[in-house]
Amino acid sequence: MAVRDRTRARPRAVLCALLAPLALVAGMLAAPAPASASSAGLTPVTGFGSNPGNLGMYAYVPDGLPAGAPLVLALHGCTQSAGDYHGHSGWAELADAHGFAVVYPQTTGANNANSCFNWFQSGDTARGQGEALSVKQMADHAAALYGTDTERVFVTGLSAGGAMTAELLAAYPDVFAGGSVAAGVPAGCARSLVDAYMCMYVQSGKTPRQWGDLARAASGGWGGPWPRVAVWHGTADTTVVPANAAESRDQWTDVHGAGQTPAETTTLPGGTTRASYEDASGRSVVETYTVSGMGHGLPVDPGTASGQCGTAGTYYPDRICAGYHTAQFWGLL
Repeated sequence: MAVRDRTRARPRAVLCALLAPLALVAGMLAAPAPASASSAGLTPVTGFGSNPGNLGMYAYVPDGLPAGAPLVLALHGCTQSAGDYHGHSGWAELADAHGFAVVYPQTTGANNANSCFNWFQSGDTARGQGEALSVKQMADHAAALYGTDTERVFVTGLSAGGAMTAELLAAYPDVFAGGSVAAGVPAGCARSLVDAYMCMYVQSGKTPRQWGDLARAASGGWGGPWPRVAVWHGTADTTVVPANAAESRDQWTDVHGAGQTPAETTTLPGGTTRASYEDASGRSVVETYTVSGMGHGLPVDPGTASGQCGTAGTYYPDRICAGYHTAQFWGLL
């Protein structure tokens, strides 16, 4: 059954499907992105594949981008859109400054009544199926259309987009060189709406090995190398409890064969603590960014100075440019 038909048949409870922000439950929708020069360059792309997940593809490609440039796929949160994420997250400014393309997958109310990516449904997250396959097809199409480097493909997302990012990293570690999960949950945490709520609010108690096994099982037998993963979370997030950040760290450090004790801890702007976890070769493979006192959202830091990016708004608190530090971790800067 098509994603469109299946989700329309779900009960009313889907209106609160993860990751519906608490403000939405109170009846406050996220504001649309303001018009800007960069958002004016967001282009819809069709014909990118069979698109079993019924997603839209939007691209931002800086003028004069050379062949072989990196590609970032950026996934919006619930109630948001490709344009909203493009207009606020800062990835457009970073693409202009450092030379890479950005693709924004977009879901709609036809897939999920709250415009969430269906990260909690195996039919949309498993390798070769649904929304996950649609995103993979976008990466393939971008390589053919823009000449992007298939060895430097990265994925990032906020909230439901962050949860789907984790699923994509687990299902397609052969496609993505790195990822960034903002206010999301570990891969394999949920396979139903009931599971989703448990992931949002309750620490699972799984061991790092159990979390790692979920990612390995999703990969189709992938033997490595695994994507490098950044995890962003606010300590005051009541929509997706901060324990999810620790569990995401546990998952990806286990996959990489790294321990859960950081090799380095650094204080960054905006009340942010960065912890780096290294593999046996001493390479940083997982980084966590804990933003003190921040609620549910992706932090940005509007401005034109080095290290700044983004536009503040609903679920985009003015604290620190997550995109900048993530891109730096990935080696894009």
